[in-house]
Amino acid sequence: MKKLLVVVCLAGMSVPAFCASDTAKLDDRISSARAVLDEIMSTPDKSIPDGIAKQAVCIGVIPGVVKGAFIFGAEYGQGVVTCRTGHGWSGPVFIRMAGGSFGFQIGGQGTDLVLVAINQKGFQDLLASKFKIGGDASAAAGPVGRDTQASTDISMRAELLTWSRARGLFAGIDLNGVSVSQNKDDTDTFYSGSHSFDSILHGNVPPPPASREFLETISKYFRTAQ
Repeated sequence: MKKLLVVVCLAGMSVPAFCASDTAKLDDRISSARAVLDEIMSTPDKSIPDGIAKQAVCIGVIPGVVKGAFIFGAEYGQGVVTCRTGHGWSGPVFIRMAGGSFGFQIGGQGTDLVLVAINQKGFQDLLASKFKIGGDASAAAGPVGRDTQASTDISMRAELLTWSRARGLFAGIDLNGVSVSQNKDDTDTFYSGSHSFDSILHGNVPPPPASREFLETISKYFRTAQ
């Protein structure tokens, strides 16, 4: 009986400890996404153009994409997305990205990706449980710097603009064929309850305190509404 009680107690203690560990990992992912965006956007001549930043409907940041982690020749990454609402930026949701090839070789492991939805169709794509870039959602490699004309031209023919950063180089990238899916388990853990992506990204769920610095960084660089 005593052994049984010990096992039960240990099991009871492990649940909150396990949850705390998961929450810490999600907090780290949010923090990494904020750092990636801050580093990219703090150099205007090599960042996302202002014209696109002003149009942005949703921002996705996937820090440290891992190459060949679970299937040979594949890439896999986990990141966060927030969308513009009538009262600022929504709380973040968590996403997964996977694909046979992201089309870059310079970065190896630890390549950062950024997605920007620039219209409502792009927003709706991010509400889907899973979609394929270039298939379900039209996409284009995003321009970098202050080329306003390029920003205007490219935003007229795409729903998502995509960039990568590897070894300090930030440039547009072709992510056609890459799948993006909702990570509902991590999102539910972060919010300590179940909420739909639609509800969160429309701003109907208060963002957790752990996302405050990330959302402040988003607001700093993408502060002009459409």
